Amino acid sequence: MKLKVCGMKQENNILDVADLEPNYMGFIFYEKSPRNFKESIPELPEGIEKIGVFVDATIDFIVSKAEEHKLNGIQLHGNETPEFCEQLKGYDFLVIKVFSMKNQFDFKILEPYQEVCDYYLFDTKGKEPGGNGYTFNWNLLKKYTYNKPYFLSGGIGMENMDALLLFLKRPESRLCCTIDVNSKFESSPAFKDIILLKEFKYQLAKHGY
Repeated sequence: MKLKVCGMKQENNILDVADLEPNYMGFIFYEKSPRNFKESIPELPEGIEKIGVFVDATIDFIVSKAEEHKLNGIQLHGNETPEFCEQLKGYDFLVIKVFSMKNQFDFKILEPYQEVCDYYLFDTKGKEPGGNGYTFNWNLLKKYTYNKPYFLSGGIGMENMDALLLFLKRPESRLCCTIDVNSKFESSPAFKDIILLKEFKYQLAKHGY
């Protein structure tokens, strides 16, 4: 199971998280977010992929940030169309399309995105595009019938580790390739608690994930 730590901001904290060797680190390029990234990304170990998170941004803005920060992938957290995703694929980025859910979701919405993104990311529907701090009903994923791997996100923290481990044993988790964490591991917006993250990663590894 891969791990993505999203919402990074401060250089020293970025480097401390990088020492834990997550597979992905997420940097949010969205003015309205308290985790909006405006600095330079320090050099990271080769195995960590840098993911830029965007919300209804223009292609030009996304490409400029991707080039500036040498991003490996793009996470689209707004109302981006399949045609928009297809345009981005033309730039050879890893494209992750986010879909927010709560107690119900129509998975038919995913159909037009099947060929134009690399992964789906399932997050909690809330007031903000992300970082709302609570989980959605993972039982919804029993209705997920596509073969595209997905990231599981939305309010995941140490307090729901038992529920997460149970979920990972169930058939609907077979295409869950990455756990995406953010606000539940912060001591303040964008500042990640290294001890908590280390324990989270240890617990996943301890149980074979």
